[in-house]
Amino acid sequence: MEANPRSTGRLPAAFLTPGSSSFMDFLSAHSPDLLPGNRKLPEGIVEAPHGTTIVAATFPGGVVLAGDRRATMGNMIAQRDIEKVFPADEYSAVGIAGTAGLAVEMVKLFQLELEHFEKVEGATLSLEGKANRLSTMIRGNLGMAMQGLAVVPLFAGWDEGREKGRIFSYDVTGGRSEEHGFAATGSGSIFARGSMKKLYRDDLTEQQATTLVVQALYDAADDDSATGGPDLARRIFPIVTVITDEGFRRLTEAESSELARSITERRLEQPDGPRAALL
Repeated sequence: MEANPRSTGRLPAAFLTPGSSSFMDFLSAHSPDLLPGNRKLPEGIVEAPHGTTIVAATFPGGVVLAGDRRATMGNMIAQRDIEKVFPADEYSAVGIAGTAGLAVEMVKLFQLELEHFEKVEGATLSLEGKANRLSTMIRGNLGMAMQGLAVVPLFAGWDEGREKGRIFSYDVTGGRSEEHGFAATGSGSIFARGSMKKLYRDDLTEQQATTLVVQALYDAADDDSATGGPDLARRIFPIVTVITDEGFRRLTEAESSELARSITERRLEQPDGPRAALL
């Protein structure tokens, strides 16, 4: 009798079979219960921490992806220093908004999906391919989303073929849209998008792009209670990442704190932020 791979700790041969390049397909066939969308929910109303605002902006040479640090549960602050922006692989990143626990699981599964493809096929997926794989994963969570546990990420990366940064947004059904210039998702997205709409230019430097997204997060926190602004007392600052042809890079705590502090100081003089020209 053949031993059960799960009981022996060994992976089935199908795991490394050429052509079986999708870790999601492998998991669906061998352990479907491990997929986030197949989890059984407890009876009654499910209330879980939710992550909020994620923003992104492109600039010549790359793309910036950033997120605030607050997670909420109803009208309560569930966590002040949650991380919502993660590297997907060397040249892409994903920011999560929605049910925090499911979103983090989905990100880990997405990272495995990309790593598995690269190991089996000996090549990396195109940025379009990565965006499509994430779309499939979100669609698989539709049952949970219909019960109020939605995950709506923002995906960004460096397209090696087109030699530019690109941004993709999603809806709860897995519908994918490419965003041009800038994008936002989460409860404070309407305010962040309005902020970026007035300040964005297509000739921004990397420094200006990072400043833009933190300004947008500040504006979102100003009008949306579920979005957290820079917390100078606790030294909690937005997570800001940059993806270029050199790969993924997360701003250090010193860099992000200096950026957040400079913006906060300017807001003491102009509480509503920088002004855009009328014409």
